[in-house]
Amino acid sequence: MHCQKIITNLEVLPVVSPVPVFAPNLMPNIPSQPVILGFDPGRQKCGLAIVGLDRNLFYHKVVGAEQAIATIQTLRQQFPISLLVMGDQTTSQEWKQRLIDQISDPLRIILIDERYSTLEARDRYWQMFPPRGLQRLLPQGVRTLPRPIDDIVAILLIERYLERLTE
Repeated sequence: MHCQKIITNLEVLPVVSPVPVFAPNLMPNIPSQPVILGFDPGRQKCGLAIVGLDRNLFYHKVVGAEQAIATIQTLRQQFPISLLVMGDQTTSQEWKQRLIDQISDPLRIILIDERYSTLEARDRYWQMFPPRGLQRLLPQGVRTLPRPIDDIVAILLIERYLERLTE
């Protein structure tokens, strides 16, 4: 829990905010059905997301590139991950080989076209985390994102994969 302090009549009162705004979205119930791990690989940071076949979001987080494989292994112990969907651009081939080499019991890896995913993720960010205060008054294209959005790109990659299945 995060606490803020409000000063009223020289008295300090704690105000409790129930959910940190940028904490990883982790649903309390572990899904019984298989889920998909989305992976947006990068040189310095990577986005991870776990989405069910019913399109429920169970987890999303941005991690440093050096932590990505360890995080994926931990997530595999916590969730029934059936496959990994990752973007097909910049460092994808290098990351695909790393995953195959370094993960015991390798996952099935599917490459998805990630063109324009960052632009789409910017829009999705503001849908998931509506702006507050003066940010609300600025046009969306002018607002600066307060954090990396690689995890949201990972969510979009999973959605693109699921859409491809239903075509």
